[in-house]
Amino acid sequence: MTQRARDHLGRFGIWRSSGQVTPELAADIERLGFGTLWLGGSPSGQLTAAEQFLDATTTLIVATSIVNMWQDDAHVVAESFARVEGRHPGRFLLGVGAGHREATQQYASPYETLARYVDMLLGDGVPADSLVLAALGPKVLRLAAEWTAGAIPYLVTPEHTRRARAILGARPLLAPEQKVVLEADPQRARAIGRPRVQNPYLGLVNYTSNLRRLGWGDEDLSDGGSDALIDALVAHGRGEQVAARLAEHFDAGADHVCVQLLTAPGGDLLDGYRELAQALDL
Repeated sequence: MTQRARDHLGRFGIWRSSGQVTPELAADIERLGFGTLWLGGSPSGQLTAAEQFLDATTTLIVATSIVNMWQDDAHVVAESFARVEGRHPGRFLLGVGAGHREATQQYASPYETLARYVDMLLGDGVPADSLVLAALGPKVLRLAAEWTAGAIPYLVTPEHTRRARAILGARPLLAPEQKVVLEADPQRARAIGRPRVQNPYLGLVNYTSNLRRLGWGDEDLSDGGSDALIDALVAHGRGEQVAARLAEHFDAGADHVCVQLLTAPGGDLLDGYRELAQALDL
């Protein structure tokens, strides 16, 4: 049986914008024991960044979070997948999604367009179990369950994870993203986390609609987000406290958690990853 990346993600991965990752950082993430590196910021469908980080490591899974269907032709992405999979079999997971209407001039019929895009990828030879979808709402979660390996929800809470698992069923992969700040003081932690939530996410209707489905109201979504919302979306504390918050996703049905560490300007990212790795017993 062919080895697929989805079976080797580990419990915890690191989410980082692709342009902020270097081969050296990828190697450090692998060395610390994290199973997967998730590349955000709509990395190119040529998948050259993913290939570069796979070249720099030996066991780390590299995944896209996500290739934007409006930016990259499905046939080109499928060809790129074949190239990367051929060089690094079983170590790459292709995450794709619809992006946001606010950033895409041609944004129309996103669900139907995503379904066609997935169909083209599968038709061009991308295995279903090497493909995951950025999914928040019920329709795309069901699409992820029926056509792909599973879902990678972004900017979510454990309550969303619980609801997503109920929709997906038992087998599909569920790998939510969770922002964290390694700071015990709530005010200082919110000062780091709030700007990263407010801009751009509280200005994007896909995310605000999802948060409203989870019960957050106008007062939570305005003025940079209420303290309660920021605390829910950005786990803060020392390593052990953050680890406990991440465990809530597993209790709610997650298979893997994509950890996005936020730091103050000038903060040492690698020190933070070390603290997380120790707290998570990696």
